[in-house]
Parts: sequence; C-alpha cells; structure tokens
Amino acid sequence: MVRSSREIAAAPGTIFELVADPARQPEWDGNDNLAEAAPGQRVRAVGDVFSMLLTQGTVRDNRVVEFTEGRRVAWLPSEPGSPPPGHLWRWELEPVDAGRTRVTCTYDWTGLDPDDAFRQRRARATTADRLRASLDRLAVVAERM
Repeated sequence: MVRSSREIAAAPGTIFELVADPARQPEWDGNDNLAEAAPGQRVRAVGDVFSMLLTQGTVRDNRVVEFTEGRRVAWLPSEPGSPPPGHLWRWELEPVDAGRTRVTCTYDWTGLDPDDAFRQRRARATTADRLRASLDRLAVVAERM
C-alpha cells in the first residue's frame, strides 16, 4: 500500500469535483496513465462504474466501492467484463479550515495476486512520489478554480 498527502488551498467541494468527475482526472494525473473519459460519468454512489481510456490505448472500468460526497471516494479498476484484479485507488479529503483541505491519495495493491508478476511489477512502480505528483497537479488545477 502506498499513500501520499498534502494540503491544497481550496475547499473540499472544489477538489472533490475534480476527483469524482472522471473526465477531469487526466488533467491532474501524475502517473501520466489516464488519457480520457467520456463526460457525464460523475461518481455519485457506491456501485457506480466509470470507464477510462488509458494512455496505452486500453480501457478500464472502475467500480466505486467507497463513497462519501465531498470527502471520500475509492474504486477498483478492471478490464471491461472482468473482475477487479485487486488493486484500489482511494481519495480522502479533510477540511483544514475554510479554504484549505488535506487530500490523501492511497494506492492499495494488497489484494493483487502475488503470482501475477506483471501487475505486481506495475504496482511496485506506483510510488509515493507518483501519488504526490498527482496531488501537486490536482492542487494547481483546484487552486485556479
């Protein structure tokens, strides 16, 4: 499991709109992995599924498994029509004061099959620095809004 946090000079609602709207995620993705998502997929509840085109040309369906409006969202990515292989992305927002929010991104790959060498290698490459890059880019976008 990898985690990174930082304060962003924006209200939780502003930041959450960027995280919960898949069409906005490629703007601030620090992994340079997300190419695009169709508009109109804004996450609203556990059980929602949104699709994302990755930069390598493949599509991922993302099943929302945790959701609290304005505070928390987590999803399990998978290839379309396949069960999730066991890794999870989580975003948590905690108000610091009226104009600042502590944002924590977690990449939890503890559920991946230990014998899946390809996914294990990719998971290990997703470091706290890469999560921090997403947080830093998210801050730039959120602080301009």
